[in-house]
Amino acid sequence: MENWKFMTPSTNILTCRKQITLLLIIACFFADKAFSQTKQVDILSLDTILTRIERQHIKLKAYDLRSKSFAYRAKASSAWMAPMVGAGTFMTPYPGQRPMEDGDKGSIMFNVEQEIPNPAKQKANSRYIASQSASELANREIDLNSLRTEAKKLYYTWIIAEKRIQLLKDNEQVIQSMKKLEAIRYEYNQAQLSNVFKADAELEANRNMLQMQEAEISRSRAWLNSLMSVSGDNPFKVDTNLVPAFIPQARLDTLLLAQRRKDIQKMNAEMQTMRYGIDVMRHEQKPDFKIRFDHMAPLGKMMPNAYSVMGMISIPIVPWSSKMYKNEAKAMQLELEAMQAERKSMLIESQGMLYGMQAEITTMQERIDRIAKKVIPALQRAMEANFQSYRENKQELPLVLADWEALNMMKNTLLDEQLKMYLMIADYEKELFN
Repeated sequence: MENWKFMTPSTNILTCRKQITLLLIIACFFADKAFSQTKQVDILSLDTILTRIERQHIKLKAYDLRSKSFAYRAKASSAWMAPMVGAGTFMTPYPGQRPMEDGDKGSIMFNVEQEIPNPAKQKANSRYIASQSASELANREIDLNSLRTEAKKLYYTWIIAEKRIQLLKDNEQVIQSMKKLEAIRYEYNQAQLSNVFKADAELEANRNMLQMQEAEISRSRAWLNSLMSVSGDNPFKVDTNLVPAFIPQARLDTLLLAQRRKDIQKMNAEMQTMRYGIDVMRHEQKPDFKIRFDHMAPLGKMMPNAYSVMGMISIPIVPWSSKMYKNEAKAMQLELEAMQAERKSMLIESQGMLYGMQAEITTMQERIDRIAKKVIPALQRAMEANFQSYRENKQELPLVLADWEALNMMKNTLLDEQLKMYLMIADYEKELFN
């Protein structure tokens, strides 16, 4: 009984220590899990980035604000001028002169004058101002299309940089294996020391390329962040599994391009504004009105109060006035015809450019397929055969390095061609929807 009592405190201490240790392990586990969660970086798809650019880019918001401003200007154009109010004397004699009669003393006059604009003129001017809002929205779409193309190119460049990094990491493992084998051979006088140094040089060159690709990713990340109007160091990753799809248009007539291209839509809006401007000039031949009311309070006691009401109308059809709006309307009509000719020229030029881009991208796809399915596998088999002979001490390192460099160069060529094709697809989509 005494021994049991003696052992009880130590047993309790051991039990407490085990519980504390268990709690510490659990706490460390959850702390590590929470830390890993805070370090998790989101993967943003290309569509997500494009949506954020459209929603958050500050320059696009400026177009929206300017577009709304034209609506208020159109409302302002329908306002009347403020009335004019005046007061003074009417037919009062100069000081020092003696009036012969009571009516010769003159009067104190008050007047009110109001210009009344022609309603048809105001409506035409209001339409002209309001139509400029469509041009601003078309400019917004043009800039948005340019920003989307820029984001696509940065995204594709990032994807290719990630693939290059993976290729460089694989290359480093191969070179490390070669270096280790060559070092072992050198110890047994079966290889030259210069081959070990060559392997070291290849490793350093490979690491330099790796740093260049990491810098390219940092540049693309910062630029994409700026396009989304967020901090340039905001961390995120891209979807490296994305492969841009090229879908050539089966029909590229000018009617389709006129419906899709944003610059053509902008020109359509500008031509419509020009038509409204011509309509404004034609309405200048319509008259404007003015009304004036005068009240005279005589200074003589025998004279009654008097008033005068006068209505006025402008005569814009007189030759010295009409030549202004007639010639201006003719000039605007000629400018409208020039814009129509320019629009037709742009559509024909875009049509030819798009057909050329389709042919070039199709040819590039075929070249990429040949490199990926025929050239690289053949070089890979040659490299593996020579490397196996090298491991069996039947081949020298320089020959293996030459095969490896040829294979590596072709893999980099494949990535170069893929990047060129991706960028051309982005340009094709921009040209199709610009």
